[in-house]
Amino acid sequence: MPDFQKILFATDFSESSENAFRYALSMARQFNSRLFILHVINEPVDLRGFYVPHISFDQLEKEIEEGAQKMMDSFVSGAIGDFANYETAIVPGIPYDEIINKAVEEKVNLIITGTHGRTGLDHVLFGSTAEKVVRKSPIPVLTARMPDPDSD
Repeated sequence: MPDFQKILFATDFSESSENAFRYALSMARQFNSRLFILHVINEPVDLRGFYVPHISFDQLEKEIEEGAQKMMDSFVSGAIGDFANYETAIVPGIPYDEIINKAVEEKVNLIITGTHGRTGLDHVLFGSTAEKVVRKSPIPVLTARMPDPDSD
């Protein structure tokens, strides 16, 4: 049986991520794993050189980071329960790259992430971070899709 000493859970704080976190936490408990909870702040468009009233680019980045930290704190306090073998990280970058980079850096045994299950034009336009992680990761990836509300 594979050894899951370290599991990385990637979140965008969506409902899909909350669903996937149930799997991550369950597996971390079952295998007594260290759980790394990661959020990637998608690199914002650099607005320097454009007039943006009342806020500088550096201030915008700082506010985005502070907002992400508040969301992480809220997510963890509401979802982690009594599980203590975890750590969180928030990094800027391209989500699929940073998820893979952090997983390799931390030598995790499994990456878990949610997927929105977009299809058709939505999938073409927005792509899928989960799909890119699955295709490019040297580490096994478990994706959890939201249950279909129409299925019995």
